[in-house]
Amino acid sequence: MGSSKQMTQLSATQQAALTQRRWVILAASCLVNLCIGALYAWSVFANPMAEHLAALSGSEPPNLSLVFTVACVLPPVTMILGGIVNDRMGPRWVVLAGGLFFGGGLFLSGFATSLPFLMVSFGVCCGLGDGLAYGATLSNAVKFFPDRAGLAGGIITASYGISSVIVPFVANGLISAFSVTDCFRMLGVVMLVVMVGAAFLIAPCPPGFTPTGWHPQRQADGGGRGVNKDWRGMLKSPVFYTMFAMLVCGSFSGLMIISSASPLAQNAVGFDAAQAAAIVSVLALFNTLGRIVSGTLSDKLGIVNTLRAVAVGFAVGMGALSMAGPASAPLFCAGICLVGFCFGSIMGVYPGFAALQFGSLHNSVNYGIMFIAFAAAGVVGPLMLNGLYESTGTYQAAFLVAACLAAAQLVLTFVYRLQNDARRARRRRRWLVAAKHPHRTYHFMREARHRHRRA
Repeated sequence: MGSSKQMTQLSATQQAALTQRRWVILAASCLVNLCIGALYAWSVFANPMAEHLAALSGSEPPNLSLVFTVACVLPPVTMILGGIVNDRMGPRWVVLAGGLFFGGGLFLSGFATSLPFLMVSFGVCCGLGDGLAYGATLSNAVKFFPDRAGLAGGIITASYGISSVIVPFVANGLISAFSVTDCFRMLGVVMLVVMVGAAFLIAPCPPGFTPTGWHPQRQADGGGRGVNKDWRGMLKSPVFYTMFAMLVCGSFSGLMIISSASPLAQNAVGFDAAQAAAIVSVLALFNTLGRIVSGTLSDKLGIVNTLRAVAVGFAVGMGALSMAGPASAPLFCAGICLVGFCFGSIMGVYPGFAALQFGSLHNSVNYGIMFIAFAAAGVVGPLMLNGLYESTGTYQAAFLVAACLAAAQLVLTFVYRLQNDARRARRRRRWLVAAKHPHRTYHFMREARHRHRRA
């Protein structure tokens, strides 16, 4: 716990200027996330690119799913490494590097002539760029908005999510008018320019910054004033593992559905390809809506209460999907929308949740470590869905497993609250002892400082 950094004492004029400038920084961060969210538009490129590579090699179209898997596994790693650089040098250079990797990776993908080339250009380069830019913009925005952490996290992640709605339309138009390779090159150049330009509008948040007219309050959800744990202190806290498990449970249902929304719609309720594509777009819209709405609500209702509502929503949504069939398409659509909204809610509130619990000073690295839970759910969820479908011929078993995990997430919110209540009770008892026995105060404070240094 603690940091070698000293809190910056800002004048009233500097505070007022930063309070206004933070909205420009938030807008620039949204532009960056609108670009890197194109990573999840991979399905638009996959089939045309497979046909292109098959035409070059004269063989069957290759399976390009491994390219997307590599691109999804790398972001948590680069979020952690980028977070270390972010803490030392500021977010501008991390976002700049992310733009060079992401835009350059897309551009190079337009010259791919083989699967290994594409794995490096799109899988590795775009994956690295995505993690660098996402982690830096998100953690920096949350630091600038301690009064509206949920809103800031929701807007940033919503920009990331809405990209998967916008980019497919743009990419389809470019592929139809030109070719998939030309599409990669054009999008790469545009996103490189936008991300590099936006990087120079992003400034680091000074340690100790508070917006004009706002005063920090001790939160019922956990954390509190002066709490700034680095990754070592975070990993020593039992609360971290509860939050990690909650994120796995919460991400599981959403990633399971998002990864296979089109096949689900066609196999479970008999939708045709056009209807299934519409369901994918609706899912993306509700995903984006959940990030903004729940991010805003969490600032008013509290993060834990919001997460409880989300857990109930996940359970209801997965239950609806388990009961849906060809004769109950509206029930299927309602379940899809509810799961998409709840998944977006998880992604919108968790950056602020991590900052609230462990402090915003080291949130770049801390949230990168927490984000490993998201990556784990992204691997296990789709694999379990496909495995159970192949063995049973239906999706019901997978839906019920996801509903059980949603119930586990609900239980974990109560565990989290008990852990924080117990910690606050211990803290109050120590201070009461010191107040009743003034001669012990010096000894008590000395022991507290020693514990602080050891943590």
